[in-house]
Amino acid sequence: MLRRIRSAVEGAPDAEIVRDYRGATGEPGDVELFAERVRDYKAIVHVVPRAEVAATIAEITKGRVLTVPAGFPSDMYAPSQGEADGVISTCAVAVAATGTIVLDAGPGQGTRAQTLIPDYHLCVVRDDQIVPNVPDAIARLDATRPLTWISGPSATSDIELNRVEGVHGPRTLEVVIVIG
Repeated sequence: MLRRIRSAVEGAPDAEIVRDYRGATGEPGDVELFAERVRDYKAIVHVVPRAEVAATIAEITKGRVLTVPAGFPSDMYAPSQGEADGVISTCAVAVAATGTIVLDAGPGQGTRAQTLIPDYHLCVVRDDQIVPNVPDAIARLDATRPLTWISGPSATSDIELNRVEGVHGPRTLEVVIVIG
């Protein structure tokens, strides 16, 4: 087979393969676009000023007990006692164009088990963590760290294309975007 291919292309001019991929822009991401895309995934989104984050999180989590990963800012959430029914985390970076949140197990992000097993995930995203596109996100990430890319609540489709949520992660994703 390879002999036939070589024979077929013998004498053909060398073709230059252009790989003109879109690169990182280094620009900040659009908060409104990110919020819109996350909402498109059926996640609950709150955009709040820095001064209102703790009060907003307290209101959102009223009646919930959340797992708090090491390094989560203690001024944002006071853990409750009892059996956890969800998790609260920060993120490494967020992509405006796709509404994707990336965790890399850094401070406040926890392990994959902490963020993928509970039925509820509340993620805090600072506006300076939002980048325009995937190349910008990749430029900020360390590929040697465990990366978890989250685009909305967990969902899949069965063989009849019926959407099923919560199979591979939290059924409910709530995002607090901190501005200012």
